[in-house]
Amino acid sequence: MRSREVLISGAGVAGPLLAYWLGRHGLRPTIVERAPALRDGGYKVDVRGTAIEVLKRTGVYPAARARDTGMRQVTYVTPTGGKVAALDANLLMGRRGDDIEVMRGDLVRILAEAAAPVTEFRYGDAIASISPDGDVVFESGLERRFDVIVGADGLHSATRRLAGLDAPLRHLGAYLSIATVPNDLRLDREEVFWAVPGRMVFLYSTGPDEPAKAGMIFASPELSRSTVTRELVASKFAGDGWQVPRLLESILGEAPGPSSIPGEAPRASSILGEAPGASSILSGGAGPAATPTPALGGRQRSAAGPEISGAGDFFVDSLSQVDIPRWSAGRVVLLGDAAFCPSPASGQGTSTALCGAYVLARALARHGDTAAAFAEYEGTLRPYTERNLALGRKMAGQMVPGGRLSIAMRNYAMRTLRLNPWHKQIIASVNKPIFEAANALTLPDEELPAAAH
Repeated sequence: MRSREVLISGAGVAGPLLAYWLGRHGLRPTIVERAPALRDGGYKVDVRGTAIEVLKRTGVYPAARARDTGMRQVTYVTPTGGKVAALDANLLMGRRGDDIEVMRGDLVRILAEAAAPVTEFRYGDAIASISPDGDVVFESGLERRFDVIVGADGLHSATRRLAGLDAPLRHLGAYLSIATVPNDLRLDREEVFWAVPGRMVFLYSTGPDEPAKAGMIFASPELSRSTVTRELVASKFAGDGWQVPRLLESILGEAPGPSSIPGEAPRASSILGEAPGASSILSGGAGPAATPTPALGGRQRSAAGPEISGAGDFFVDSLSQVDIPRWSAGRVVLLGDAAFCPSPASGQGTSTALCGAYVLARALARHGDTAAAFAEYEGTLRPYTERNLALGRKMAGQMVPGGRLSIAMRNYAMRTLRLNPWHKQIIASVNKPIFEAANALTLPDEELPAAAH
């Protein structure tokens, strides 16, 4: 019997993990990625709860654990840069047990290397059209037929649009930008948060001699994507103090002009990281901006594709969610942010993508009938994703600073937290919704019945 051919759009987190498990179950995966090579770099992401078990079953947890960022401290500062409080990073961000925090690019590379022996990677290309029979025309002109097409191409998924599954995003009231900047503060495994009403900056580095990552969040109604540029970000923070003028100089000095908005060239939506677990006493943020690196081994092909525009690794996009009534149509199914993006505010985008990929691969292996596989996938996963979407909505309201009084109250809470003998219990209680959302899925037994290939 011919093995089923599965096309996966997107070589982010979900795509390579799905490909690994499809290959292990006897299916034949192909990954198409618009970028000319694997996207490296990016911001740090959390992997928690059930997603840790996915990494362990995949056999890559030790490699991922070895790349943990080793963050030690979270520091809050006043608008002028005065120190408010410094707290233990793992405790404050809600990590427990085997939970890890890794650079997104490191995790993607680990997963892609695991998938490479059983996967054909097609870089510099993208899906142009899909027929009901599974005939795919690529932007390069190539035509091929697939049994299943998976859209793992992020928040602004083109596959979702081609399949007729698109719906307006749920805007959560803010925009987030990320860029690599000089580490002028010589931060060493430390993240610093600065806030004024409606705006926040977070700055972090893995070592004093390493560059820093700067995130800038500002409250805003939903804007036309064509207007969301690095100049817009600069205008929102113009006149602010602390390190902000230096950060804006770095951002504008890269190459003023249109930003690399997800869904356009380069397609950045699948490289979006997520925020450290936000809570009622802290705010967090994160993002992506990844640099293409040489392609991995495996069955690789390349094709001429759109030129990747925008200099440097600057990234900006809205804090938004994807919450659609169905994840599949015909031979097409959506995965990760393309189907159920909880937003960076949730801190759960990477974990939900990993769990979704594992569940989808298992469903396809168990069912030769595509509709039955998609029904099992969605029925198993949707309660988990709904829990994480709700978490994202809750945390988004706490991620963007409110008025001066709310910031003053947060600073007071942070400053006095260490003095409270119950501070660990307080933080655990605040982070309980994150823990519950991260563990809201129980994986089925690892062994499968005979696969229907």
